[in-house]
Amino acid sequence: MSATDSLLVVIDLQARLMPAINGGPEALAAAGRLIDGARALGVPVIATEQYPQGLGATIDVIAGRLLPGETLPKITFSAWNETAFRDRVIASGRRRLVVCGTEAHVCVLQTALDAARSGLQLAVVADAVASRAPANHALALSRMASHGVEIVSTEMVLFEWLEHAGDDRFKAVLPLIR
Repeated sequence: MSATDSLLVVIDLQARLMPAINGGPEALAAAGRLIDGARALGVPVIATEQYPQGLGATIDVIAGRLLPGETLPKITFSAWNETAFRDRVIASGRRRLVVCGTEAHVCVLQTALDAARSGLQLAVVADAVASRAPANHALALSRMASHGVEIVSTEMVLFEWLEHAGDDRFKAVLPLIR
């Protein structure tokens, strides 16, 4: 997984949804580390908000890391089925989506499966996705893996994006790994 070919996708980490999410604080922390790592290594970021009128905006701890224009609203569960999202992914020229967010068994799952069917390489970050029920989280990861989606961890992503130690990029990302 290369930083030059990856695009970080942050799905629906919204203020009104997060209190109901099992493991939500841990998933938010991991997603924050991924965004910070992406910034340090030049990986573009796209975030989505599911029906923001009802579920609210992206939670502050994540929104504060996003740049203007990186967040797209959606009403479909699969972000891939939203024209603005799909067009932005295609325009990026990146072939690997690294996905974090909620809920693992709904929007993350459907986005990952649809994007994979379209020929993209998918990596879902297990410690940076969550659902309301732990069983749904586990089932989603299992189902995605059975369809060829790579299931990875935050540290796997950061180290693979880095490729080697001993330079300024490594020094910038090291605090995210400690």
